Parts: sequence; C-alpha cells; structure tokens
Amino acid sequence: MGKEYRAKVFKSGNSLALRLPKELGMVEGSTMVLREERAGFHVEPAEPAKRKFNIDKVWGCAVGSGLQFIKDEDRLLEERPLLWDDPEWRAKHMPGA
Repeated sequence: MGKEYRAKVFKSGNSLALRLPKELGMVEGSTMVLREERAGFHVEPAEPAKRKFNIDKVWGCAVGSGLQFIKDEDRLLEERPLLWDDPEWRAKHMPGA
C-alpha cells in the first residue's frame, strides 16, 4: 500500500475543494477523473486530449523547394462508376433525390 496523506475539504465558491499535497507530483492545471466507488473515491489523471493537426504550421513551407502540382496526365486515378450513379440503386436507397 502507498503512503497516506491527509487533506481538508474546503469551500471554494459554490463548490467544495480538496487541497492535495505537492508531494503527490501532480501538475497545476492538469485534469483529473474522480470516480465514486463503494469503498470511497478513486482519482486518476484524465487522458490527454488528442492533438489536432495545425495546417498553418506547414502551409506554404514548400515555397521555393521546386515542388510542382501533379499534371492531369500524370495522375494515376482512374474514373470508375460510383454506386450512387446507378439509377436502380439510387431509386431504392435515395428516393426523392
């Protein structure tokens, strides 16, 4: 079993707060998940939010690199019939469209 700490619950605005000892190594501003269990409470760090890709950091970075757009005749994409272009499928699955 780990080390035992005591902390006091106090009022903070319209909520109650629990001051945790610095020795626990938590980072200020981090988000925690609090679960109520039969024997008490369980506190653990929340999963970090997934990072979003920021295109602003790479947009225009190829300027002056000599890169060029692919010419239409060099594209390897072949045209193919699409399912929703079939009138029978469209009538069955997309009536009124």
